[in-house]
Amino acid sequence: MFSEEDFLQISGIQHFSFCRRQWALIHVENQWGENYHTVKGHIAHEKAHDKFFREFRKNVVIVRGMPIFSRKLGISGECDIVEFQKNKNGVQVNDLEGFYKVVPVEYKKGGPKRRNCDRLQLCAQALCLEEMLCCDISEAYIYYVEIKHREKVFIDEELRNEFKDILSEMHVMYQRKYTPKVKTSKHCNSCSLKDLCLPKVCSDKSVKSYIENFIKGGDNKNEKIT
Repeated sequence: MFSEEDFLQISGIQHFSFCRRQWALIHVENQWGENYHTVKGHIAHEKAHDKFFREFRKNVVIVRGMPIFSRKLGISGECDIVEFQKNKNGVQVNDLEGFYKVVPVEYKKGGPKRRNCDRLQLCAQALCLEEMLCCDISEAYIYYVEIKHREKVFIDEELRNEFKDILSEMHVMYQRKYTPKVKTSKHCNSCSLKDLCLPKVCSDKSVKSYIENFIKGGDNKNEKIT
């Protein structure tokens, strides 16, 4: 069991899966940067998040901005949307009559990705809800704003194991307060922290050496940092 001060943010799972260094800059060093992609993401989530609002649609109750956590996993955050679908094989939920199937829905600004970063974040939400509501969640959804379409995500054993492996690595790095070195890729160009991370400048030479050389009046124009 983790104490609350050791909880990691669920939103960081997507960052970590995208780039370990990006996650560390945000969640270990508390740095942040905005770009076109992050602003679009904020707008998409603002539409989904209306805390404490419940919407009733026939046999479905929709809850927005639901706070979630897991003491076993040491994570916390919010679900964009949780759908409680009436189902005789489901679970009882406080303040609601009957039994319900629990289905988290995550909003994303772009379209489906080959990488699992979005699915891993959704898996984290599902595991939190399972612990909080004593239920089993086998499927969830990601709504992609760009294409206005839901993608079904199966919360199977393979995805759960991948998530738990990544989360274990995150906890170790967070406890060590460790920020990985730069590993440049094509994804660097779309990163909101590109100007803070300086991937091209920081790829071969250490920051310490770069600064010392700069103070001494050296020419750093053609030097790289690791």
